[in-house]
Amino acid sequence: MENKYLYLMPGLGASPKIFELLKFPNSFVVKHLSWISPFKNEKLSSYAIRMSKLIKHENPILIGVSFGGILVQEVSKVINCEKVIIISSLKSNKELPIHVKVTKHTKVHKFIPFKWIGNIENLALFVFGDSIKSRVDLYKKYLSHRDPEYLSWAYNALVNWEQESNNQSIIHIHGIKDNIFPIRKIKKPFIKIKGSHAIILTQANWFNNNLPKLILS
Repeated sequence: MENKYLYLMPGLGASPKIFELLKFPNSFVVKHLSWISPFKNEKLSSYAIRMSKLIKHENPILIGVSFGGILVQEVSKVINCEKVIIISSLKSNKELPIHVKVTKHTKVHKFIPFKWIGNIENLALFVFGDSIKSRVDLYKKYLSHRDPEYLSWAYNALVNWEQESNNQSIIHIHGIKDNIFPIRKIKKPFIKIKGSHAIILTQANWFNNNLPKLILS
């Protein structure tokens, strides 16, 4: 079988370690992407162009988690991709939670104390949702990007994401108890599975059994 090149993008604030429980067939060549420092007031589209330079293979398969899922969609507008798979993420700004949409109009996110959220425990709850409260210590190791300027940029990019329509070819996997991006706001098509926003960690067995099939289908 011809090799498949997979590029994996973690969620906001997270490191590639969040993919450590995933197992792929030998014919899948896995490459991990990490967050790079944004320029001041950099648009997400410009950031995606810079990120695309780190992808060295033609027609890769991009897999992104949460905000990383939004980023890989932007990257796919810059380079040709065989497939785009998003996990615990959004296909358009129509799927944003109400409080985030309100934030866009009130600009209140400009006053969020991201130095506070840079605290590792607060960041773990912000990134993975409050369903992990009893296991915060376990999740801390997955968070490596805690710079307040990066966090502020990322949240602003999420709030102002301009994609208004769903790309029907995207494979979207979502937890039924996701409390960061509630499933009631998610538009079809998507695959719903058990779990919360942290399904990439809590439902690793499901991904190991099903992700290779989805990639090859």
